Amino acid sequence: MAKYNYNIIAVMSGTSLDGIDLIYATYNVDNKWDFKVHYAETIKYSPQWKTVLGGLVNQSMDHLQAIDAEYSEYLATVISSFIKKHSIEAIDFISSHGHTALHQPEQGLTYQIGNQQILADMLNRNVICDFRVEDVELGGQGAPLVPIGDRLLFNDFEYCLNLGGFANISFESKNERIAYDICPVNIVLNHYVSKLNLEFDDKGQLASAGNVNKSLLLQLNALHYYKEEPPKSLGLEWVDLNIFPLIESFQLETEDILRTFVEHVALQISKVLMEKNTKVLVTGGGVYNNFLIDRLRQLSIVEIVIPQNEIIEFKEALIFGLLGVLKKRNEINCLKSVTGAKRNHSSGKILIPKNRI
Repeated sequence: MAKYNYNIIAVMSGTSLDGIDLIYATYNVDNKWDFKVHYAETIKYSPQWKTVLGGLVNQSMDHLQAIDAEYSEYLATVISSFIKKHSIEAIDFISSHGHTALHQPEQGLTYQIGNQQILADMLNRNVICDFRVEDVELGGQGAPLVPIGDRLLFNDFEYCLNLGGFANISFESKNERIAYDICPVNIVLNHYVSKLNLEFDDKGQLASAGNVNKSLLLQLNALHYYKEEPPKSLGLEWVDLNIFPLIESFQLETEDILRTFVEHVALQISKVLMEKNTKVLVTGGGVYNNFLIDRLRQLSIVEIVIPQNEIIEFKEALIFGLLGVLKKRNEINCLKSVTGAKRNHSSGKILIPKNRI
């Protein structure tokens, strides 16, 4: 008998290193998909984990695999605590994105840590995870993966824009879902405010006090990535190679760096949002940067919609839960029109606890 509702714990860790997002949600399908989030919270990373995760791209593969094992155990303890805290009993499976360590699709490489067998064994539950690998093997970017959820869960909006470590967008064009990373956001902004011993620029106040450096802005806007056609995606490696050295070469005050980069982000996004009378759902931590949102509204011609906090903060975790459900149903959860893979496919691997095999 076909199953139409699923109780899922979904887990997501993003490049901005805010922490581990966990939700417990029910997904229902009856002609169309809907959902209900029962519990949601973010577990902040310790300074030690932030340091480790922020330096993954510089590790040898042997060291990376050791970190992977340790992180998988850590993730299991975090998920277990979440289950106990909320007294959750009905769980079909855990759907976990893990944390992206390496993302070099042009070299056929993507690596998410936190997807080891020990995760299922310690939780004694099935885990669906590692959603990017198969897509890269099929010649795709392995990212972004959220657009299938935008199509199925948030189709009241012409555009879905997420402002996280990177700004990524998703929309329908000629009966296909198109999505790609537009530019870096919090991965750069948070990097520079950390030099002031802050986690983030509260409401964009520091950026608003700075001045735009026009020369730096011109050079940022001239980066080759922005001329490329989708499918395309960004990773920390690209930022390390292209963004940080360029910014450092100007030797600016932090407020001026933030102000210039906010302008860069707003300009790059506004170039995409060129269709009048359309609604844009905006989510991710960047929504709380009031100055960035104000600049985006001033530079674009669309209606920007900010949803309730639950969706702002946990939309990606919610959609990775849906990716797990679609994998379980052997239905398409990865779109070739988005990633450039050879075909649509149902991506992810299923971990079964050893004592259940």
